[in-house]
Amino acid sequence: MSLRKKAVSGLFWTFSQQFGVQGINFVVSVLLARVLMPEAFGIIGMIAIFMAVGRTLMDSGLTSSLIRTPNADQLDYSTVFLINLGGSVIIYAILFFTSPLIAAFFDQEVLTDVIRVYCLTFIIRAFSGVQSARLTKEMNFKMQMTIQIPSLIGGGILGIYLAHQGYEVWSLVWMNVFQATLSSLQLWIRSGWTPSFAFSAERFQRHFGFGYKLTLSSIIDTIYQNLYNIVIAKFFSAAQLGYYTRAQSLKQLPVSNISTALNKVTYPMFAKIQDDNAKLKIAYKKAMQQVLFWVAPTLVILAAVAEPLFRFMLTEKWLPAVPYFQLLCVVGIMYPLNSYNLNILKVKGRSDLFLRLEIIKKAYITLGIFCAIPFGIYGLLYFQVISTFISFFINTYYSGRMINYPVTEQIRDIAPIITLAGVIFGIASATDYWLAPHTIDIIRVGTTSIIAFLLYLAFAVGFRLNSVKDFKNIVLQK
Repeated sequence: MSLRKKAVSGLFWTFSQQFGVQGINFVVSVLLARVLMPEAFGIIGMIAIFMAVGRTLMDSGLTSSLIRTPNADQLDYSTVFLINLGGSVIIYAILFFTSPLIAAFFDQEVLTDVIRVYCLTFIIRAFSGVQSARLTKEMNFKMQMTIQIPSLIGGGILGIYLAHQGYEVWSLVWMNVFQATLSSLQLWIRSGWTPSFAFSAERFQRHFGFGYKLTLSSIIDTIYQNLYNIVIAKFFSAAQLGYYTRAQSLKQLPVSNISTALNKVTYPMFAKIQDDNAKLKIAYKKAMQQVLFWVAPTLVILAAVAEPLFRFMLTEKWLPAVPYFQLLCVVGIMYPLNSYNLNILKVKGRSDLFLRLEIIKKAYITLGIFCAIPFGIYGLLYFQVISTFISFFINTYYSGRMINYPVTEQIRDIAPIITLAGVIFGIASATDYWLAPHTIDIIRVGTTSIIAFLLYLAFAVGFRLNSVKDFKNIVLQK
């Protein structure tokens, strides 16, 4: 199968996986949010940074190295498997013994036991990390979908049952542990690969030489992404953190569905043409425009109907999260642009530059966050928006130099989509305002969303945006 056909097939199955996964997560989270109080989600938000850092350390960037290595063999895979498994045990032990200190820091006694149970997922997932990387390298996203979706359904059913039985935050904990277990068991059985328990110091050094820089970069990025959770939890309340994490997760729904799906396909595809800058530029440009073409209108329409949407889905108790969500939608639009620019550095093997940029960006962002604390939670949110744009210019400058795609050209290519999305936001806001006095919430959301999205597509076709033509070619496989 040609690279193009693999990419199209991978794109189809990855989108199926992402929409299925996020659709299930969305339904489960809505049902849980209607039963649980915001404080329960806030408690999970407090440990999000430790979970994310632990997952990053456990992987050490080695699976990314496996994906980009042209002729990885059994010894490569087995070596990475053993390192990941050993690393997961060490990380779990560290968190197990430091959990009382974390609980004391946040003044939440329940965190001690929550961390000790939740972090078992590190070890569980370490058993299947290499299997998942092999499937990604082979662009076998169909199997990944048929593994992940049943795992989410099983975990979701358990979580909802426990929530109705009064288990509160523990319903979220056991749901995630059960999901990880089901997923790892299926990957171990169905992936067609098992480790040989052989280890090569030379192979480890090769993969680690590339991966450790990505790991450090990921840790820095993870700390930054969760720094808002820590600051809100420490200086505000568990309920406000719950509102923030709920707004963040809802914002991530379209971002994860679209940008993550494309990212899983494009990274191995970019890696195969990493030495051809002309092809890499064309592929990157099309991917960037395509993801923005779908993410931007989705987020601006959701921002316009946020109030009736939150009230209908989550009940009145979640309405304080609405303005959080609307500001985070702006961040969500910029996220895939930053992600794709950083991917160029990875496929070019410049993990050293990747790390250096992450250190620079996160240093000034961390300083800005603490300067914004006196202005309250909205000061933090507005700063998050501003810092996202600054990061875009930094990332674009360096990645653009590598493939001859400068900042000005990238802005020129995405400007029509951003402009059209802004117009649609105005139309959606006006439509929702007109419907508000005499229409129930679900009708407001549905009517406004359909009208706005159809107009967006009509304008896009009428103005002949490149993304429309590219999407037709993908669908028709031309």
